[in-house]
Amino acid sequence: MSSLYSRSKDPSRARKPLSDPPPSPSSSTNNFRHARTSRLDSSSGEAATDKLMSRTSSYTRRENRLASLNKAEDDTGSRDYKKLYEDALTENEKLKSRLEESKQELAKIRTQLDKVTQRQDRMSERSSVFQSERKEKQALERRVTDMEEELKVLNELKSDNQRLKDENGALIRVISKLSK
Repeated sequence: MSSLYSRSKDPSRARKPLSDPPPSPSSSTNNFRHARTSRLDSSSGEAATDKLMSRTSSYTRRENRLASLNKAEDDTGSRDYKKLYEDALTENEKLKSRLEESKQELAKIRTQLDKVTQRQDRMSERSSVFQSERKEKQALERRVTDMEEELKVLNELKSDNQRLKDENGALIRVISKLSK
């Protein structure tokens, strides 16, 4: 670990070009790193990989093949991830737009609910006013019927009173005739 750590910190260490001979086959890990970094650094792509493979041992070639397969899988995997990422982004955008539409619809429904609630409040106020008006009307109707009955009684009393006056007058005449 310490040798790896000290190598990675060494700024004077430069990468070897492809024309340099490959490292010894005894250190397969270094071969794998060298093959991978030289392949990534090269601008000629497959030609550089073919040269490197011809110079190395069969063990290193197998490592390189595995590395290239892994890289190919990584490339297709990264494309798949990129596609998945883009799909997820488009799905997120669709969901955001649906959420926004839902929020707008919710706001419309809330305003409609407020209007309906206000109407019901007005209607309940009106109905309470109507109820109080009905009660007042019923009370007034009762008073009117009571007054009409009183008027009937009053008319009867007036007629009785008039009859009694007439009788009283007749009696007074009879008594005055008798007393003469």
